Amino acid sequence: MKRLLLVIASVSFLLAACEGIKSSEDISTGTSGDNFPTEDLAVTTEDDYYKYKKITAAEAKQIIDDEASYVILDVRSAQEYSELRIDGSILMPHTEIDSRAQNELPDKDAIILVYCRSGVRSAAASDALAQMGYTNVYDFGGIISWPFDTISDVSAEG
Repeated sequence: MKRLLLVIASVSFLLAACEGIKSSEDISTGTSGDNFPTEDLAVTTEDDYYKYKKITAAEAKQIIDDEASYVILDVRSAQEYSELRIDGSILMPHTEIDSRAQNELPDKDAIILVYCRSGVRSAAASDALAQMGYTNVYDFGGIISWPFDTISDVSAEG
């Protein structure tokens, strides 16, 4: 008998606790369970997030081959850039995106292909560009996964 009372009390407690939980519909409409507006409830939409596109090296190469106009942005250091880079890329270290992009990349609708060594800095740079209002930013990761031609300023005989 005590067990039955304990189970009934536990179920009653759980039902009472669940009554206060908002449904996803309540949250998305900004109302409480009683249809009172909850003004302090922030509802985010897809438009609230800045976006860039993550693509593969092959997809980046396809854009390079197919598009008449694009920018290949290398966001590594000057030393890394001189050692190995994609032909036609321009150097803008990821730490300088905020200070240089507005002047050096004036067309915010241009196709911008971003890479670094492994993909970490390119993701940060791509996000920064998207937050600055650039609309066609493509992060294709790192040069270490780029299977296509590259160039270097370093002599092979070094």
